[in-house]
Amino acid sequence: MEKRSNGRYCVAFAVLAVLLMLFTVWNINAGSVELSVKEILDIIFCRTGEETAINIVWEIRMPRILAVIILGGALSVSGFLLQTFFGNPIAGPFVLGISSGAKLIVSFVMIYLLEKSMVAGSGVLILAAFAGSMISMGFVLLISKQVKSMSILVISGIMIGYICSAVTDFVITFADDSNIVNLHNWSMGSFSGMSWENVKIMSVVILVTLVLTFLMSKPISAYQLGEAYAQNMGVNIRLFRIALILLSSILSACVTAFAGPISFVGIAVPHLAKNLLATSKPILVIPACFLGGAVFCLGCDLIARTVFAPTELSISSVTAVFGAPVVIYIMIRRQRQV
Repeated sequence: MEKRSNGRYCVAFAVLAVLLMLFTVWNINAGSVELSVKEILDIIFCRTGEETAINIVWEIRMPRILAVIILGGALSVSGFLLQTFFGNPIAGPFVLGISSGAKLIVSFVMIYLLEKSMVAGSGVLILAAFAGSMISMGFVLLISKQVKSMSILVISGIMIGYICSAVTDFVITFADDSNIVNLHNWSMGSFSGMSWENVKIMSVVILVTLVLTFLMSKPISAYQLGEAYAQNMGVNIRLFRIALILLSSILSACVTAFAGPISFVGIAVPHLAKNLLATSKPILVIPACFLGGAVFCLGCDLIARTVFAPTELSISSVTAVFGAPVVIYIMIRRQRQV
């Protein structure tokens, strides 16, 4: 039985790795300038080829692809942590209003700085998004103490998200025209305009957060079996829950700061990863969530860029099309189990 499980894990990770490489090459090739696999390999590993093609790959497509991989994986892991915290598979940064709260504060900061003829740096955006995430999470936690039904909590989170989005739209409406142009694509969710500087900063923040998350695999595994069991195993529940909130908020804040709010990835991908592995062990699910989120977002970003080219769809619209059916399936399955 153990050999069969290990074999399934190896196959699952191999499939995710192959899909990641496939979508990476496909994304590099897709665009107004098409390149063969040989040309792509020469440009990446040897830096040889036409100067125009080299600039397109290294200055436009590669930063964007790496950002999609990093942010997509981070958003999925953030969703897994929230689902662990609330003990419900439909909890996620977007549904609970956390992404919308981050979007609201980032919008305020961006508009304020743009009116002062200043550009918001990556660090400022991450801090603003983190502050917004924590504010929204604070409201969700206050509501969670008043209600016992998870469905009411999720509905409350959705309402918080709508309120934050409404205030954001109100602020953008009365901003200067130049500010609206700068905010529009970001507020709808987009991976466009990524730079190597953005990739460096998000890599450091998310890598540190993911390492800390992975180190918490054993406490998370114990917590999944119940608070009483986790306490008996020596887990400090109060500190553990605070750590889950902080780590999840940092991951979702980083995603929102660079790409805006992205829907359903944090809910759908952890569920798909668990089904693929046929286990909920955090030591396996966390890396699977990261790879799955990267693959899912690469596929969705490819569709957003190419289906109606040269017009680019918002990434959140595409992830909703593929992620929402998974959420509906989860709710129907839970209802049948009840």
